[in-house]
Amino acid sequence: MRLVAVGVVALVPVLPASAAVVAPRSDSGLRGLVMQGPTKPVCHVDEPCEEPAAGTLLQFKRDGKVVAEVKTTRAGKYSVALPASSYVVQVPRRRIGARLSPHVVHVPRGRIARIDFHLDTGIQ
Repeated sequence: MRLVAVGVVALVPVLPASAAVVAPRSDSGLRGLVMQGPTKPVCHVDEPCEEPAAGTLLQFKRDGKVVAEVKTTRAGKYSVALPASSYVVQVPRRRIGARLSPHVVHVPRGRIARIDFHLDTGIQ
């Protein structure tokens, strides 16, 4: 019996040390959909003129520094963990004339907010 008690006492200090190595869970961030358009110079009422922005890199900046980057899925979806704050969102390496809106987003404390983006392709 005494041998078992010593083994349990020896394990107690090991558990908190190994738990400290795990990265903290983020309880705030953003998720949503990125659509791009127009996709052609002339749009018709019966045809879609925008599509999911597949494989698009979104950069989230605070104080001019990139805090996080995320790439959209084939369906244009994204999800990113961010601390509660306001961020400027950019799409690097896009052609001149392409604009993302909204350009500034706010991440609320303690929840994942849904923000959908529209990428104006600049096609006229």
